[in-house]
Amino acid sequence: MSILVQTSLTRPTITWPLLPEDFILPDEPVENSDQPLIATALRQPLTAIPEYRQNALIVSNFALCAGIDERTICKAPDWMYVRPVKAWESKKSRRSYTPHTEGVIPQVVIEFLSATYGEEYSMESNENVGKWFFYEQVIQVPNYVIFRPDTGRIEVYALKDRHYEIQLADPNGRYWIAGLDLFLGVWEGSHEDRTGYWLRWWNVAGELLLWSEELTEKERIRAEQERQAKELALQQVELLLERLRQIGVDPEQL
Repeated sequence: MSILVQTSLTRPTITWPLLPEDFILPDEPVENSDQPLIATALRQPLTAIPEYRQNALIVSNFALCAGIDERTICKAPDWMYVRPVKAWESKKSRRSYTPHTEGVIPQVVIEFLSATYGEEYSMESNENVGKWFFYEQVIQVPNYVIFRPDTGRIEVYALKDRHYEIQLADPNGRYWIAGLDLFLGVWEGSHEDRTGYWLRWWNVAGELLLWSEELTEKERIRAEQERQAKELALQQVELLLERLRQIGVDPEQL
């Protein structure tokens, strides 16, 4: 892995302005059809849990903004989780998020990489601003994840003393994401007509946070097991009643 060297030794002046309404956001399409599916799969189980859904911003390809030396700079992480954020009261749809002004620093940002990558490792900070520099030095996001869906490779970085340090996986191959109090790991299988590698969440007890169709299937299995248990109990009662009759005992007289 190579990281581009920062070209300026002068620490920039960071401010937290709201995005001007006339600010033109870069219109960069996602790299492939897999990325929206992976982003939605990360979001879905969290929205099913009130404590993760309330007052939270769970978005993909959404502008994360800051002022750098009087320039408004926005990056669009492939996936981002922030909680708590201030309530959005405008009638217009939300199109950006500025930490400190609108809520806290994002707990985690995630970038999905294809065979090629651009600024995800870049420390450029002059004319252009690399995502690595922006997340680490400007926003200071505590957890930065880089994931390659085609190979399943994941890199998890935690902010230590203003610099990212790569994290090692636990014995289960998962990474603790402080701030969410969840483990993040790679899962291989099929979902939404896509077979491949996915990012998924596990709770502190090691239980996988299920997608909606998995929850439906789990409930179907539970209901079926309950039905079978009731049916077996009824059969056992009938056997007992039949044995009583065979020895001349009328069950209705008991």
